[in-house]
Amino acid sequence: MNKDLLMWDETLFKDPDLFELDHIPEYFAHRESQMQALMYCVRPAMRGARPVNAFCIGPPGTGKTTAIHKLFEEIEKSTPKVIPVHINCQTNSTRFTVYSRIYKKLFNIAPPSSGVSFQKINEKITSHLADEEKILVAVLDDINYLMHEGEHDKVLYSLLRAHETNPGARIGVINILSDTGMGFHFDPKVESVLLAEEIKFPRYTGDEIRDILINRNKLGFYNDVVGPDVMDKVVEYTELLGDLRVGIDLFKRSGLNAERRASRTIELEDVDKAYETSRLVHLTYLLKSLKNEEKTLLELICKHTEIKTGELYNGFHDKTGLGYTRYYETLEKLSALKLINASFTGKGTRGRSRIITLRYSADEITKRLS
Repeated sequence: MNKDLLMWDETLFKDPDLFELDHIPEYFAHRESQMQALMYCVRPAMRGARPVNAFCIGPPGTGKTTAIHKLFEEIEKSTPKVIPVHINCQTNSTRFTVYSRIYKKLFNIAPPSSGVSFQKINEKITSHLADEEKILVAVLDDINYLMHEGEHDKVLYSLLRAHETNPGARIGVINILSDTGMGFHFDPKVESVLLAEEIKFPRYTGDEIRDILINRNKLGFYNDVVGPDVMDKVVEYTELLGDLRVGIDLFKRSGLNAERRASRTIELEDVDKAYETSRLVHLTYLLKSLKNEEKTLLELICKHTEIKTGELYNGFHDKTGLGYTRYYETLEKLSALKLINASFTGKGTRGRSRIITLRYSADEITKRLS
């Protein structure tokens, strides 16, 4: 029997959990300054004071949520007096559901879904914090979703002004925003108490991506499963999209492709085949971070093979009522995110007319926008 063939009960994966996208790695490198900034923000809570509020900002797949999980590990090891709560705003996009997550963390039971006012739930939470002398650190992950629903100001106002109705309640908020530097705005009443530290999470460099993936390969696969040429290709694809999750998913799918061939090693053909699916991991997270008007513009582009900017603006204005400045900013953002191409035609005023085309298939985008 050919010893290079995999037996039916053999596997290339030493630890398959390392290639799951929600895995929290032991090895969390190249985010030291961000972790120090987060620890600076929660340090006052360790001494019984209110934490410093923070904004973690960066593109998808740059370690923001993993940094928070690492922070929580440190807090929970250090003191029972600081209660960290992670709230996924994609699934908890109203003030009531955000507070339900906090309530459940504090009392180990969900609040009644009806018949109880928000004020009563808020009062019970703030009274508990004051009476027990505990400090809450609330993390609003993907706060974009609260913005989409117009709930962000209400949520932040209630959390940050809790001490006004109950002087002993101390609450800090860490917001996670997946974005590329476009502006975000809050009600002045919220801005006056938020005063958040801004912690930037830039895209990983090529060398950082390689280092992280080499470590993941060493722990996740058996020896010699991934050769140098395969590692180079996985790093290249990951760097192309700037999203570490693409590389992790590529490893998983490439390994499964090799196992399907009964091979003891991953080959370039396994990686190329896996990339067709793994690249959509990046697309999915990217689309989640878009605001409503950005999704509307993308949906309009999806209806055309190509479209001129003037015609596209007319459709955008009809749908949203927004003016040309917002349209231009939105178009530039979609281009910066590499969702669209905007090519100058040489025609129009001073040759500045542009043709807009998609960088992904319309079907792939619309399926993930719905």
